[in-house]
Amino acid sequence: MTERPRVAIAHDYLTQRGGAERVVLALHRAFPEATIHTTLYDPDGTYPELRDARIVTSPIDRIGPLRRRHRAALPLLPYAVSRLRIDADVVVASSSGWAHGVPTTGRKIVYCHAPARWLYQSEAYLRDEAERSTKTRALGMLGAWLRRWDRRAAASADLYLANSTVVSERIAAAYGIDATVVSPPYGLEPSGELSPVEAIAGWADDGYLLIVSRLLPYKHVDVAVDAVRGLAERLVVVGHGPMAQRLRALAPENVIMLGELTDAELRWTYAHARALVAPGLEDFGLTPLEAATFGVPTLALRGGGYLDTIDEQVNGVFFAEPTVAALRAAISSSRTRAWDADAIRRHAEAFSEERFHERLRAEVARFLD
Repeated sequence: MTERPRVAIAHDYLTQRGGAERVVLALHRAFPEATIHTTLYDPDGTYPELRDARIVTSPIDRIGPLRRRHRAALPLLPYAVSRLRIDADVVVASSSGWAHGVPTTGRKIVYCHAPARWLYQSEAYLRDEAERSTKTRALGMLGAWLRRWDRRAAASADLYLANSTVVSERIAAAYGIDATVVSPPYGLEPSGELSPVEAIAGWADDGYLLIVSRLLPYKHVDVAVDAVRGLAERLVVVGHGPMAQRLRALAPENVIMLGELTDAELRWTYAHARALVAPGLEDFGLTPLEAATFGVPTLALRGGGYLDTIDEQVNGVFFAEPTVAALRAAISSSRTRAWDADAIRRHAEAFSEERFHERLRAEVARFLD
């Protein structure tokens, strides 16, 4: 008889390269024997290291276009998650809206990146798409039903963990659940290979401002592009998303849009940045910690997960609102600071993967015992 798996991992969908997917990689390194269960999996769209894992997908993964446009699958995801029936002693569900509903024969620990933004923060999440997008129409028709499903899914967990203080507060507001904060690791190890990026090699000596982000409305990348317009500053934007074409059309000559990079290229890009710009509405936001491992400070919107990871005395400058004027003031302020790169690196050490593994393994062990 096959022995029952002790630990399994669940995640919403593995179709892109972002902070949540880096957390899945960290979870798999903590529990290397665990199978990963997910609704959609695009090996070419997400981190290549996941090819080494055993991945089980839902029935809708057979629909190829959904693997490339997972947002179109929104109405199907509750069904897809319900088909991921997991037989394991403990499931660790990495969730920002769906995986917390996965059915299991054992205990369930939810590691929550955020209660679903499109259900509880839809205005901020959709921003200028709000009146015309298919997402808005879908939420108008399905919102009440999705919220009922979502709250039942949350109630099915044995333990809730939040990735930041603000997410813990949102979990309490949405579900009435008291969630312990366990910060995720910074993800990108600075000691790995560095590979130069030819498109910005000429800017490396003098440094540049850097954004590493999905190109979505609530990330406010357009604000940063406008903020450097007409300035001597140079801005490098790494990432892709629905706003890519619009941002390329808006970008002045002192902005370079790079799209996706390999980890080796991303390390090189961080290493030559003067400062990271983080203007988005983030529940945690890994990029300031990734930048900090290279001794690079962050100019961040004051709020969300950045309140947990940025110390204004050590590794960053806050600005109060996502406007051109506020960001320009932060850029100017950062120019006058004498940053201590070693202190910035030490700050990042508190968010190492080793510490994350210790916390998660301890929580899993409680249920296994």
